[in-house]
Amino acid sequence: MTICKKIALSVAALFIFLGVAEAQSLAAFKGKLATETISEATSAPARVEVTEIGSAADAVRELSNRNNANARVRGYRVCIFFDNGQDARAGAMEAKQLFQENFPNIKLYMVYENPYFRVTVGNCLTIEEAVILKGKLASLFPKAFPKSEELALSDLLE
Repeated sequence: MTICKKIALSVAALFIFLGVAEAQSLAAFKGKLATETISEATSAPARVEVTEIGSAADAVRELSNRNNANARVRGYRVCIFFDNGQDARAGAMEAKQLFQENFPNIKLYMVYENPYFRVTVGNCLTIEEAVILKGKLASLFPKAFPKSEELALSDLLE
């Protein structure tokens, strides 16, 4: 895969993730970025410039159609629950329910890999996206952390 295709895939996935996770238009996202502050300690607004690549989403779809439906890319999810204790199953179900009530537009994955129950959320191509998502979840899931995972291309297109 050439570097151009990788960049196009990354940009497309970022826009897809932002659209699914926040259910907002790109224009609204740009406006929100323009009004964000650099940090809580200062009130200076951050200046972010977003450049759209119109064919990036098409490139991701084409890649997914060319390859099989099981094509995977390296990415990140945010782990909101991870335990192997006696009440781990109940804890995972609790975390799943709490998350779905508060963030219905973000994908959730509940997995049991002996002996651990794990609940992860989101489909992020970069660690930066995962850290931003983690920040949004911090009030409800203070122990959440980004985790490297293999993501299916089909998950990124939803």
